[in-house]
Amino acid sequence: MDRLTVCDFFCGAGGFSEGFYQAGFNVVFGLDNWNPAVVTHKLNHPDCKVVKHNILDLDTPQKIDKIVPNTDIIIGSPPCVSFSNSNKSGKADKTLGVQLIHAFLRIIAYKRSKGYCKYWIMENVPNSLKHIQDKYTWEELGLPGNGPDLVIPYRDILLASDYGAPQDRKRAICGNCFPPEKINTKKTIQYIMDVLGNPCGQKKESYTDCIYGDVVDEVTDHLYDTTLPDFKWKKAKRLKQDHGYMGKMSFPDKLDRCCRTIMATQSSSTRESIIFPKEKCKDQYRSPTIREISCLMGFPIGYQFSGKSDSSKHKQIGNAVCPPLAKALGYAILKHANLPQLLPMKRKIQLAPFNLNGRPLKIAIEKPRRITSKYSIHIPYLKISTLRVELSNKSSNFTDGEYKWTSILHRGAGKNAKKCELSNNILEAAINNSIFRSQFTEYKKALLLQTQNTISSSEEFQKKMCRIDTSTSHKSPNEILDIIKRCVDEYIDVQDTLEIEECKKSLMKSAIPIKIVFGFWGVNNVVERLS
Repeated sequence: MDRLTVCDFFCGAGGFSEGFYQAGFNVVFGLDNWNPAVVTHKLNHPDCKVVKHNILDLDTPQKIDKIVPNTDIIIGSPPCVSFSNSNKSGKADKTLGVQLIHAFLRIIAYKRSKGYCKYWIMENVPNSLKHIQDKYTWEELGLPGNGPDLVIPYRDILLASDYGAPQDRKRAICGNCFPPEKINTKKTIQYIMDVLGNPCGQKKESYTDCIYGDVVDEVTDHLYDTTLPDFKWKKAKRLKQDHGYMGKMSFPDKLDRCCRTIMATQSSSTRESIIFPKEKCKDQYRSPTIREISCLMGFPIGYQFSGKSDSSKHKQIGNAVCPPLAKALGYAILKHANLPQLLPMKRKIQLAPFNLNGRPLKIAIEKPRRITSKYSIHIPYLKISTLRVELSNKSSNFTDGEYKWTSILHRGAGKNAKKCELSNNILEAAINNSIFRSQFTEYKKALLLQTQNTISSSEEFQKKMCRIDTSTSHKSPNEILDIIKRCVDEYIDVQDTLEIEECKKSLMKSAIPIKIVFGFWGVNNVVERLS
């Protein structure tokens, strides 16, 4: 029986293609504009013609006919960076993203007008749906003459883990396609880790793919050390669990659930970082290996990724469509067409020339920052009812090298956020008229003692923050905030509040937690000494 043929645009490393391949389709053509991804696609889909080409150049019927074959189905996943919420909080310029979508839809409209491309699917981030119309005219897609409108009959937001991928990845799906069938069970991170084993342990005799059932004797890009240095995981932990205005996230990632969305950019010190506890090591953490990331995306265990670095391989995976989701979409088309499900065609995957197995641990060193770097961080793990005390240098005149540090009490986040600056005279007056007077005396004494001779000037403080000053006598802003937090915890162990009328006007609140008040005084004191 002849198989339905497929073209894959923005094919990347081949996630969309792989899903349709696994569903028994014949993927005959792929197009992408990034060479490492094109090479990867060719390694895994040797019978598919893949070209490196800019889809924006296919702007006439003649150019389309020259490059693109006639197929039963067209699939594509235009780059999502323009629409992603992780790019400038979703406020990035959408112009290029819309142009790429239009270029993709132009090809579909033209092919359908010739009687081909009965089915088509576009995948992207959920936010992209706001920029996709219900239909497009021939003229809107830049096609000459007259032709039928391209109608988009189906659109939805699907969760990849509902269709077999071990990842809670939400994606917008639209086109002339159909709702896929969900599975009953979900695969967890731990399930993938059990299949692959400890990357720093002994090689297993064999590996059984937990999604596709394939058994292989070797795995690539897995048996190497990804241990994180302290400064990286501590920064990630702080951003996940003590962000100034965003909610708390798990640290490390919980292994008994599906993976969070895998990003294209490999990171280990950001809020989005995926971080695992290191096997058999207390208080040590590691990044996922490339093979773990690949399996969590839903690629077969033997899928190969080109590139000479883990960051290049990671980017290809993070940009991909989850193959199990693509496979489910393919099955939905077969069901609608009343066609049987066929086994995948035989193929021989070529090994990528660069394998990360055996790579020694990369030693990362915290690098100096530019002297003009900004700083705005609250006392660590001291946030009560959205109230937090922040040490900031954002009022500095960086151009002239004039560094100004400020102490600010914040409440809330976003457009409704409020802030307050008060002198220590006001804070001390309120404290000395309260039941916390004696604790404050001891707190003040301890804080001054522990920060004695550790602060000199605003400029030196800036240099220390930027890791330009290697002096051991001065403390960095982070170190000073750590000292303040320790002193607050040592001398105040109650959740009481203190009335400070001067806060009411700016914060719309006068009852301030006593721990916040003590912390506010501490940061104020540091700023006064810097001035």
